[in-house]
Amino acid sequence: MNRIKNCLTRKHPTITQNSNIMKLRFFALLIGLFVVSAASGQEYQSAVGLRLGFPVSASYKTFVNDNAAVEVYAGFRGYGSYSWVNIAGAYQVHNPINDVDGLQWYYGGGVGVFFWNYDFDTNFSSTSFGLQGYLGLDYKFENTPISVTADWVPTIFLGGDLNVGTFGAGFGSLGVRYVIAE
Repeated sequence: MNRIKNCLTRKHPTITQNSNIMKLRFFALLIGLFVVSAASGQEYQSAVGLRLGFPVSASYKTFVNDNAAVEVYAGFRGYGSYSWVNIAGAYQVHNPINDVDGLQWYYGGGVGVFFWNYDFDTNFSSTSFGLQGYLGLDYKFENTPISVTADWVPTIFLGGDLNVGTFGAGFGSLGVRYVIAE
């Protein structure tokens, strides 16, 4: 098991040796963003689409009030020697960028569950949970039912055989969604 963990740590760029500093920076960023939050108006009510990134996911996003949205998604990511399937949910606070109609920035937090499959000398699987932060941009095209997003989703993994306490800084996506309710 240690040989596999060492192999993954070397190969996977998102697993750091000094994750405590990264965790403190991540939580300081989230606290700072919550403090500077401003009121905004939503550009659409609900949308469904794809998150193209780490992982590739099907996504549903709906606003629960004028500036807060809930997003749920399920995804898959594969590498040469391992892969995962995940299910995640997030609460996101949206704020307008006043100079550009339809453009908002958002931040938030969420949780996910990851089902890992490893194929080294022996095959095995593992399940872990992730605490996730969100920082991104959301743009709704005027007179068109299309929304595009770009975000960063840093993740702290908990549980599982290989991911306990690791920090994944390389997660995020470009998203394209069809607006189903304005």
